[in-house]
Order: sequence, then structure tokens, then C-alpha cells
Amino acid sequence: MTQVGFFIDVTKCIGCKTCVISCKDKNDLEVGRNFRRVYSFETGEFPNPRLAHLSISCNHCDKPKCMENCPTTAIYKRKEDGVVLIDHDKCVGCKYCEWNCPYEAPQYSEELGRMTKCDTCIDLRENGEEPVCVTSCPMRAIEFGPIDELRKKHGTNSDIWGLPSSTITKPNLVIKK
Repeated sequence: MTQVGFFIDVTKCIGCKTCVISCKDKNDLEVGRNFRRVYSFETGEFPNPRLAHLSISCNHCDKPKCMENCPTTAIYKRKEDGVVLIDHDKCVGCKYCEWNCPYEAPQYSEELGRMTKCDTCIDLRENGEEPVCVTSCPMRAIEFGPIDELRKKHGTNSDIWGLPSSTITKPNLVIKK
């Protein structure tokens, strides 16, 4: 299995949220349900303050807490690429996955009565395209691909201010800060 993941370049992200909007549009998400979010952080002190932005979605973790704690085993990792998915035939919409994910990735759909989340735009990828968050980013701050290749190219850091320690779930995420 080739595990896939995301690379986020915080030094390039301007916090425009185009990735959020394009994801919402592609997935027809109502107000309040976001598969991708952008968080802003203030760091440093005068005379060197800094405002940074982090775009984040499901990290398709090696040890997904959402999957470990799903009471109906509806959440699983796809064998061919390690993408964490939800089987809606098994999901009862209890939101336990949402409570267990330190990244708040699973999102409840009132319409479906089930949990939903980023699937890395599998439908686009099956046609040779990139996830919509990647192609819509005007700063090219998001990359997607085999996590081994992303780590080889950009390093292995998965930690940044405001996020829980990467030791908890082993996210397939590389962050340049």
C-alpha cells in the first residue's frame, strides 16, 4: 500500500480560504460543515510578530482515533492508499469519531444523519486529477501525494502551534513552518 498524505507550506499560505471554499463547493457542503479549515496563529513578539495560517483537513492518520473508537466499525482505511473513509451503511451518526479525532476532521451531516469527511477527492483522483484544495490554492501551498515522496521532498515535520502532538495519531501530513 502506498499511503497518501498532504503537504502544507505555512510560509506560503496567505489564509485566503480558497481551499475551504473550493472543497465546500465540490462537496456541496452546507454552512457549518467543512472538510477543510484554515486556522490563523499569531506568533513572535515585537519587533518580529508573525501571522501564520494553516490549512488542514483529515490527515488520514496511521493511527486514526476516529477509526479506533468507532462503535460500529464504519470508519476504515482504504487498502490501496490508506485514505480514511466512512461506510455509510454502518455509520449511525453517533459523532463519537468527531469527539475522538484531535483534528476535528469528521463532520456530521444533518441531511444524511451520518458522519462525513475528506476523502481526498477520490473521484477526481480516479480521473488523474488532484484534490480540489490542491488545484485551487493560488499560492500552491498545498501538495498531495504519496507521503513517503512528500517527506523525502519536504521533511518529516507534522507538528505546529495549535495542533495536538503528531505522536497521538501519526498523521500523514508534512508541515513547513
